Formats: sequence, structure tokens, C-alpha cells
Amino acid sequence: MVNAAASILAFAGSTRRDSVNKKLIAIAVAGAREAGGSVTLIDLRDFPLPLYDGDLEASGGLPHAAVELQRLLGEHRGLLISTPEYNGSVPGVLKNVIDWTTRSARGEASLASYEGKIAALVSGSVGSAGGLRAQQHLRQILGTINVTLIPQQWRIALATGASFDESGKLRDVSAHNIVRGVGASLVRFLQRLAD
Repeated sequence: MVNAAASILAFAGSTRRDSVNKKLIAIAVAGAREAGGSVTLIDLRDFPLPLYDGDLEASGGLPHAAVELQRLLGEHRGLLISTPEYNGSVPGVLKNVIDWTTRSARGEASLASYEGKIAALVSGSVGSAGGLRAQQHLRQILGTINVTLIPQQWRIALATGASFDESGKLRDVSAHNIVRGVGASLVRFLQRLAD
């Protein structure tokens, strides 16, 4: 049974078609849905944004994609994010989405899209740390904009397309179940808040 209070917006911080993190987010989403969460999975490729520029915002307001993302953020209590690690930090596309969606729109406060949100993170990286630094940086960024992060998280080190089978499951069954568990943990957290 789907719990309306456990509404989650899920996405990977990559626009690459065959992204490892898109595969990971699909696994976490499956776990969240099985636990009763109502999940909207989006692809950031469908929300193209220019690099954040205050002059651009001042002259033209928020781009349509930023407004649409703010609408989606407003409709969901939870965030489920899978982040790659680029050069020891979060990818530019993910940071840019956050930069645009924290801006004020229609007279709202600048952080209105993130106020009261609860988030869970997973990551996959070809590096041996599996995206640890990206997760740490993303936790810091999200905490600064009033997002609460649950303690459950997971990282897949040395992650490549070969880490997954033809059906999209991680070949490492234990890791697969843990990633699903992160999504389920977010749902349980949101459900407890609603009680």
C-alpha cells in the first residue's frame, strides 16, 4: 500500500545515458516502492539548465526547467539521489540544479523548494572510494539548504557497466540489497514522521 506521506523525488546526478548512477537510483527506487513509497523518478537530462548566472536570472527570471524542478520538489517530501564523483566532488550538473532551484520564485523564500525535505544518498564511482567525497560534499550542500539526511547510505566502488547484469541488478547481491535498503529506509523515515 502506498503511503501518501512517503512521496519521494528520485534522480541521478548525471545526464549520461548509460550512467552507473542511473542504474543505482533505479535499484534504490525499487526498494522505496516495495516499502510503500510513492516515487517519481526523473532524468536531469530532461531539465536542461544554463550555468547559474545571477545576471541571467536578473534579466530573465528562472528558466522553465528550474521552475518545473521547483514544482516537483514542492510535491515531494523525500529526495533520493545517486551521485557520481567527478574530480573528488559532486558533478557540475547536480550542483547547477541545486543552485537554480534554491532561487526565489513567485515571491517564495529562496530555499522554499528544500525546506523540510528528507534525503537519502547512494553513489557509484570508478574510484576505490565509490563516491565517498561526492557524498560528503553533497551532504554538506544539502544540510546548508535545510535538508535532513538519513544516516543510511551506500557507495559502490570500482563501479562500471559490468557491475550490473542484463536486468539492471548489481551482480553483488549483498550490495544490491543494501542499495534497495537505502530507498526503503527513506520511506520508513518519512512514514514515522507522518505518524
